[in-house]
Amino acid sequence: MNIVMRLAWRNLWRHQRRTWLTVGAMMFANTLLVFMISMQFSMYGLMIENTLKLFTGHMQIQAPGYKDDQKMRQTVADIVPLAASLRAEFPDEKIAARGQAFALASSEDRSYGIGIFGVEPEFEPQVSSIPGLIKEGRYVRGKNATEIVVGAVLARNLRVGIGDELTLLGSGLDGSFAAAVVTIVGIFDSGVVDVDRNIAQIPLGAFQDIFFMDGAGHQVVISAPTLDAAAAVLPKIVAAMPPGSDLVVHDWDALQPGLKQAIKADMSSAFFMYGILVILVAFSVLNTQLMSVLERTHEFGIVMSLGLKPGQLGRLVMLETTLLGLIGFVLGAIGGVLLTSYFGVNGLSIPGMEEMAANFNLPTRVYLEATPLSVVIGPSVVFLFTLLAAAYPALRLYKLHPVEAMRTN
Repeated sequence: MNIVMRLAWRNLWRHQRRTWLTVGAMMFANTLLVFMISMQFSMYGLMIENTLKLFTGHMQIQAPGYKDDQKMRQTVADIVPLAASLRAEFPDEKIAARGQAFALASSEDRSYGIGIFGVEPEFEPQVSSIPGLIKEGRYVRGKNATEIVVGAVLARNLRVGIGDELTLLGSGLDGSFAAAVVTIVGIFDSGVVDVDRNIAQIPLGAFQDIFFMDGAGHQVVISAPTLDAAAAVLPKIVAAMPPGSDLVVHDWDALQPGLKQAIKADMSSAFFMYGILVILVAFSVLNTQLMSVLERTHEFGIVMSLGLKPGQLGRLVMLETTLLGLIGFVLGAIGGVLLTSYFGVNGLSIPGMEEMAANFNLPTRVYLEATPLSVVIGPSVVFLFTLLAAAYPALRLYKLHPVEAMRTN
């Protein structure tokens, strides 16, 4: 085996320029793949985390059917005690209770239909980034204060500012008429137009009084330290539901299905481009190995006449290709890690990224991270296609006849 390995290594460097050109193509492709895949995964992680941190959380406890229907009567009874008990049982998770209703918000000049969320002012900042996005005034305080924070777009549409009053008109849980006058104490700007135009928050106690909730609510929002940790804690949350309860626990995928669909669509288009790059590299390897086999036809004819079988020659060609692929794999992976690490320290800002960042609540500069999966997946595919490309030159040797081969110059 050592002799075969030495022979394959020697044959590989018969034409150093051609070998280095092929290795260079593989190295460039692998470096680019590691960098691009690492960038994709980093942006997907940021997209998910920032979207969930804005309002959704990693998971929510709701009444059956509420996720799809969002009807007022689909409530979670005694929601504040439930959230408190979960906080005691899961101290590493951030947990807050909410209520949700739809109401007509009226100022002196205009009226708009909006979503009113009752929140726990003490705990909401732990599960949502909205309290930290107040650009004017402050966040709501107290459990029963008749205060409200609104989005910047909604404030502009209603022509209101800090200290102005809004009249809320809606329907209570029991079907009765719900009305209240609340004072604007804060205006937030999330950068997401739909959120800034359609959402307002008031203290949960005031919400329950206005909409006659009798201590009920609609969502218990749970945020874990990381996305991976959320997947691990989900079954524990399910097991912690009160005995006999019909409450359901939805993960972020169920709460934000459009987010995962957007990621899948982006991955499909990106992998199509990656596939073209891999095929080009495979053809480069095919050309190199085919030329190598054709140049050595006379030599192969001699060794076959001495008793060497075509299968042994084919394995030799495949071994040469394997060595070539491993060199490209290692050098390309190292180059990709170094390039990704540079942007992991200095960050990456792409021209035109500001608009996408605003749509998905992302920062304008992304700091990349090379994970084992992002480092291995691209070069592994290139390596596999490299071996497939060498199969044709290797199979040609089975049709080689010693006498005809030795006549070849």
